[in-house]
Amino acid sequence: MAVTTIRRARPGEAKALAQVIADAFHDLAVCRWMVPDPAERRRVLPPDFQIFVEHGIEHGTVHTTDRLDAVAVWFSDAPEGVPDIPDYDARVAAACDPYTERFRLLDEAMHRAHPTGRSHEHLALLAVAPAGQGAGLGTALLDARHAYLDREGIPAYLEASSLRSRDLYLRNGYVDLGEPFAVPGGPDPAMWPLWRDPAQPAKRA
Repeated sequence: MAVTTIRRARPGEAKALAQVIADAFHDLAVCRWMVPDPAERRRVLPPDFQIFVEHGIEHGTVHTTDRLDAVAVWFSDAPEGVPDIPDYDARVAAACDPYTERFRLLDEAMHRAHPTGRSHEHLALLAVAPAGQGAGLGTALLDARHAYLDREGIPAYLEASSLRSRDLYLRNGYVDLGEPFAVPGGPDPAMWPLWRDPAQPAKRA
C-alpha cells in the first residue's frame, strides 16, 4: 500500500466524509434494518452521518486521509464532556424521516451500553470507502489516535457493527466489554461493545 497521510479533517470536508461512512455502512445489518429500501438508505444515511462528522470536527477529533477515503470520529468522555449536538432530535428527524424512530431506538440502545465511571475516548465512527477496504486504512486511522491515547494513558471504547469490524478491533488491542446488544425489533446482535486500555510504555533498563 502506498504511504497514507493521516491528518485532522477540515470543516469543509464533513459532507464528503459522511458519504464515505454511508457507502461503507450501506450493507450493515443494522443499517438495512433502519432503512430497508437500498435507494432510500443512500438518501438517508449521508445527512445523518454528517451531523456527527461536523460535531466531531468542532468538538472531537476527526482523522482522515489525504485522499478522503477513510475517516475516524472520536469524542472524549472526560468529565468536562462534549457539548450536545444542537437541535439533535430535529436534525435527525429532518435527515431520517420517515425512519426516525428506528434511529432513535439505536441511539437509546447504544446509550444504555455505553460504559460509565471511567473517562475514556469513544470511537463513534470508523469507515473506509469500499474501494479502499482491506488495504490497512482502518488500522492506520486507529494507530494515529492510539499513539496519543497511549501517551496520555487514556482508554478507548467503541461499538463494532459487524463481526468483520470486531475482528479488526480485536487485532488492534480491543477486548469485548460484555455481551453484544440488540436493538428492539432490529437485528440481534446489532453491536459488539469493545474496550481498549492504553498500552503500557516500555520500561527502561
